[in-house]
Amino acid sequence: MNTVIAPDPSCKTNEHLRHAELVARCKGMAPAITAIVHPCDPESLEGAAQAAAEGLIVPILVGPEARIRAAAAAAGRDISAFRLVAAPHSHAAAAQAVALARRGEVEALMKGSLHTDELMHEVMQDDTGLRTGRRISHVYLFDVAAYCRPLLITDAAINIQPRLADKQDICQNAIDLAHILGIQLPRVAILSAVETVTDKLPSTLDAAALCKMAERGQITGGLLDGPLAFDNAVSPEAARIKGLSSPVAGQADILLVPDLESGNMLAKQLTFFEKAEGAGIVVGARLPIILTSRADPLRTRVTSAAIALLMVDARRRGAA
Repeated sequence: MNTVIAPDPSCKTNEHLRHAELVARCKGMAPAITAIVHPCDPESLEGAAQAAAEGLIVPILVGPEARIRAAAAAAGRDISAFRLVAAPHSHAAAAQAVALARRGEVEALMKGSLHTDELMHEVMQDDTGLRTGRRISHVYLFDVAAYCRPLLITDAAINIQPRLADKQDICQNAIDLAHILGIQLPRVAILSAVETVTDKLPSTLDAAALCKMAERGQITGGLLDGPLAFDNAVSPEAARIKGLSSPVAGQADILLVPDLESGNMLAKQLTFFEKAEGAGIVVGARLPIILTSRADPLRTRVTSAAIALLMVDARRRGAA
């Protein structure tokens, strides 16, 4: 039986972590010094400039100077106050930005008009990149009108077919981010196509293992349940019909997807069919990395910068 999730009127009074409030939480924080990597189109330049105007970042523009200035002119933005680090092309810009991060000159990175793979290639380098002991992963934060809580989805952008050990880190990264966002005990739904464990669907075996790992203290700070189908993760009625009783079913804060393809499709369906607002951040690296798409509206870019600043502020205070 399929359950239609209708907008809940009570959501109107439960918007403490909606995107506008997220930006408002950053007021009074010192902006994050952020390398904008290859901002050579009006959209990426406009996003960085607007985030700076709202006091979220201090941009350092890294890339070909002539192209950056042309993009600023096309966007109608004055960038005379921004530091500009010249680099001949996008690959060099990614390397320069990562080097700035390693030297401690910036506190965050923001993707401009280069491919995600090109930026992340430099970030992932063993000797010169920004790796930590954790697997690097991506988390979307969605504001869905039909859902009465913020919804985090991971990983829909970096890890293509994560193994169990990868999913352990992906899950912990998302839980840690949820804490920074103010969700004290996030509920993590580990998604699959069914709610029962079967060797015919490896994602159900991973889900069961992750839940046991949480019981053994290998994943901390959240409540895990899985495998859960999407409807049972976000709809109390669907969970009731299936006879699922858990603190996660029907009220998940985090959706841990089986692989990048399923996560990417879920995120884009929410964006284009549900008109949900999604902001995203790369976690598990030495510093937050803002990955934006050319299709992202300005508000999404600004909200992503706000998430990065909350992460930076937590690190400054030793809380992360």
